This record gives sequence, structure tokens and C-alpha cells, in this order.
Amino acid sequence: SGEVSPEKLPPRCSTWREQRSRGETFNSDRLYKTGDLARYLSDGNIEYLGRIDNQVKIRGFRIELGEIEAVLSQHSHVQASCAIAREDIPGNKRLVAYIVPQKEQTLTVSELRGFLKEKLPEYMVPSAIVILEALPLTPNGKLDRRALPAPDLHSEITDKYVAPRNPIEEILSLIWAQVLKIEQVGIYDNFFELGGHSLLATQLVSRVRTSLKVELPLRSLFAAPTVAAIAQSIGQLQQQDLELTASPIVPRAENAELPLSFAQTRLWFLDKLNPSSGFYNIPSALRLVGTLEVATLQQSLQEIIHRHEALRTNFITVDGQPTQI
Repeated sequence: SGEVSPEKLPPRCSTWREQRSRGETFNSDRLYKTGDLARYLSDGNIEYLGRIDNQVKIRGFRIELGEIEAVLSQHSHVQASCAIAREDIPGNKRLVAYIVPQKEQTLTVSELRGFLKEKLPEYMVPSAIVILEALPLTPNGKLDRRALPAPDLHSEITDKYVAPRNPIEEILSLIWAQVLKIEQVGIYDNFFELGGHSLLATQLVSRVRTSLKVELPLRSLFAAPTVAAIAQSIGQLQQQDLELTASPIVPRAENAELPLSFAQTRLWFLDKLNPSSGFYNIPSALRLVGTLEVATLQQSLQEIIHRHEALRTNFITVDGQPTQI
């Protein structure tokens, strides 16, 4: 706040420095608190250290863990709760909730997950719920989030594991396990209760399409997220001869006129409105250091152009319609 000399600003604050050099001022009465924890390094760069609150970002969604805990506290049989983001498997960050039931009350994971689904969007429902006798505390009596145990899905899966009964269920169980990165999946295990989410569901549908040649609607997985149910749906599709058959790939005629894609048509239309505009050009400059073999560079560029038809394609108008040759 107050007057700041441009020379005293860190090197990374180029925007403020430029503003001050032009004689402009900036409003220092109101600041936006992002919740990010950072520090200036000796060279002027800013090092990001994490968050000072409980906000996390999972699959592109910013989630306040306190909102999940607030909903859990509304359950009459929950004495205490905590929600954190864990990354036990590298690259697979997920929400995990920890619950302490009221005395002499019994809670099940399915019951709690159903309760959360009624009050929270899908991306805020924890993929794992752990029931504890008590939450770990620090010597000062505060919640020790680092001491919270990793969810043990293996024991839960093993206790209710039902093996595949036919080849389709066997293939689906293997796909389930590969996508979820777990050892085995029973035919009645719920995809989302095992840590699945919408992005993994898309991967699963794609692998089913490749392995079983069936176009499985994504909504069917949300409606019945078990191997047994999906296997039954696939069996019905196969009986109706709705299996996918790949169209043969044949070379086109050398001089065939090709229609434009939607994006190409849009740019062609804009070029007709404003001819010779460079607005959609993307220029860049490269500095080459050392001795340049011009002939070799020219030969390399020619080879690239020869390999990729898009680099030697012209757009013409035939009977008022654009086409590419």
C-alpha cells in the first residue's frame, strides 16, 4: 500500500513497474486474497508453497473441504468428520472423508455416500470414506491431518468380492481394475465407490468400445455402475447386432475435391469478410545459434511439406462453395 518506488519492486512485478514508469497509479485500498501461500526468493521470483486454507483443486474443480465437512456434520449419526485430498497413487488426487460415528450408532459407507449425493454435486462426493473410532489429534489438541490413515479399499473389496461368471464380465473386471488402478474388481463393486469419477468413466467407456466393439452410453455407467449390470447391457446390445464395425480405410482419389471442416469454413468466411487480414496468423521468431547449413535446412522443410498434405493445400471456390485441393 502507499507509494512504491518502481526500482524497489521485485523483478517479476513488471506490470506494476510499467504502470509506475508511465505515471499511472493503482488502487491499493482493496486487495484480493487468493488463499495461496508464496514467498519471494532472492532473485525476485515467487515460489508457490501451497494453500493457507482448505481449498483444493481436483479435476479442474475448486473445492472447499469445509463444505463437505459441513454437510457430513448434518448427519444425525456423525459425531465428527474431516475431508482431505490425497494422492496415494501419483497423478490420481482424490477426496477422502473420515467419519467418527456417534456412540452406539452404526454407519455404512454406502449410507454416507448416498447422503452426500443428495446434498453435493458429483465432483464433491469423496471417492473414499473411512470410518474411525476417533480423529487423530496433535499434542495441542488440533486435528492432525497428516496422521489420517490411507483408505484401505483392498480389504473392503476382498470382503465382498464376487468373481466374474462369463467372458464379458471377466473383460470388464479387468478394464475396471486397470482404469481404477486396483488389483481386482468384483462384479457387484460400484465403480464410483472404488474411486471412479466422470473422467475415468470416459476412459472406461473408450476401453469397452475398443475391447468389446460396443458403443456404451456414458449415462448407463452412472445409472448402473457395476460390472454385472454393464455386462448385461452389453449382452443385450450384442443380441440386437448393435456391435461396432469399423469402416474400411481406403485411399481417396489423388485429385479429389474435399469439403472444408467447420473450423476451416468459419475462417474462410471471415477471410471473405476481411480479405488479407493477418488477424489469425500466429507469428513466431527463432534464433539459430552456430553455423547454419542452408541447404540442409531447405531440404528438411521440403521433406516436411512433402510429408504433410495440409502444408500444400489450397482453398478455392467451386460454384460459390469453398473446397480444398
